[in-house]
Amino acid sequence: MLAQKHCLNCGVEIEGRIDKKFCNNYCKTNYHYRNRKQKDATLYELIDQQLKHNRNLLKHFSVAGKAVIRKIELHKKGFSPKYFTHYWKNQKGDVYLFCYEYGFLAKNENGVDKYILVQWQDYME
Repeated sequence: MLAQKHCLNCGVEIEGRIDKKFCNNYCKTNYHYRNRKQKDATLYELIDQQLKHNRNLLKHFSVAGKAVIRKIELHKKGFSPKYFTHYWKNQKGDVYLFCYEYGFLAKNENGVDKYILVQWQDYME
């Protein structure tokens, strides 16, 4: 005796081929749409969490509005420079990446990789 199969989307008993997973094309499309949407939401949440974490670290280390810190110190605490909200280019051509109102610029001084941390100012608009 064959085991009864049910549609992965709506749960209705499936008739037909043994390997059939859905009762019709609508259920197949709806099932895959919902799964893809859940994965996209998860990716969004992960990016949002990383942006907030980056912002909190930048805020913590730039208490005076401007600071210099070794890259390794920020990276140890979970900082990821590939996540940022916007950028600002100064007159020298340096590009500061920002996580909301806190920004950073990667520099190498005397063979040591560092970040210059700044807080957004009105003149940066």
